[in-house]
Amino acid sequence: MNFRALKYLSVLTVPIIVLIGLTFRGWWTFFPLFYAYAFIPFLEIVIPNSEENLSKAEEEIAKEDPIYDWMLYSIVPAQVFVMCYFIYSLTDPSLTGFETVGRIASYGISCGVMAINVGHELGHRKSWAEKFMSKTLLTTTLYTHFIIEHNYGHHKNVSTDDDPASAKKGEWLYPFMIKSVVGSYKSAWEIETKRLKRANLPFFSVYNEMIRFTLLIVGMLLAIFSIVGAKITLFYIIGASLGFLFLETINYIEHYGLRRKKKAGKKFYEKVQPHHSWNSNHPVGRILLFELTRHSDHHANASRKYQVLRHFDEAPQMPYGYPGMMLLAYFPPLYFKVIHPVIERYKETNPDVLA
Repeated sequence: MNFRALKYLSVLTVPIIVLIGLTFRGWWTFFPLFYAYAFIPFLEIVIPNSEENLSKAEEEIAKEDPIYDWMLYSIVPAQVFVMCYFIYSLTDPSLTGFETVGRIASYGISCGVMAINVGHELGHRKSWAEKFMSKTLLTTTLYTHFIIEHNYGHHKNVSTDDDPASAKKGEWLYPFMIKSVVGSYKSAWEIETKRLKRANLPFFSVYNEMIRFTLLIVGMLLAIFSIVGAKITLFYIIGASLGFLFLETINYIEHYGLRRKKKAGKKFYEKVQPHHSWNSNHPVGRILLFELTRHSDHHANASRKYQVLRHFDEAPQMPYGYPGMMLLAYFPPLYFKVIHPVIERYKETNPDVLA
């Protein structure tokens, strides 16, 4: 038995905790928020970081071990079940407004941690089945176009002004969210339009994946509306939107203040390196987010599976884990007070990588 891999099973605590929020009443409906933004940040403060990387031999074994993939696959039915149960839970006529808000927030946590995070990992895979699972997860949070823009837009333009999902130093989170949501959606259409043109395929056709995504989401929302009505459909849209805003908060902290340069006299940006993304070795976030927090290696080597992502000494390191940094980002002046001194210290030895 691969005990090294079993630690990732702890991500299954997320659907369990979300189901608590969707089942119990009163303050319990906000329990997933407490778990994500209080309990996890506390653990990441008290548990030491680990900069350890797998050896080459261990990497080869981990890459071929199917248990890592099957743990990802298990999230797909879990998220679909949570989505259906969330909609059903809102049909209870005795719910108070307070409890409804809590259940919407709980579903948002599920979308952020399970749908988008695992959808992101599977979206980088090459097999049709894994990409299908990615699109299924992303559809539950109404962000299916992410698989196009992230793979062919964000990874190409990351840490430049051409990327709507890379925050400049001093940029506040909330305007950034609007810029990233709108810009990423627009970019996905542009990317798909160019792909169709290169392949000499018609824009208005079944070959246009953005049209298929749009029809899929509209059809799903109409189905929900026909079953539970307009009010619950609206609540579902809000919950799903909280999920992709969770993603945009992660985008914000992952590349904040980092910029790639254009070489003198050159048209193109320098190659993406580990120092163009913030890294976090905080262990709890690493496990619950399937190593997304080792983001420096992910962007420098996008094809690497989550279980073999590495720490790089030259990458800028977050002072706190992802949940803690996200919580700070919701209060921009406080976030700047924490992160700007880290940027200045890093800039002393790496003057060319920060805006």
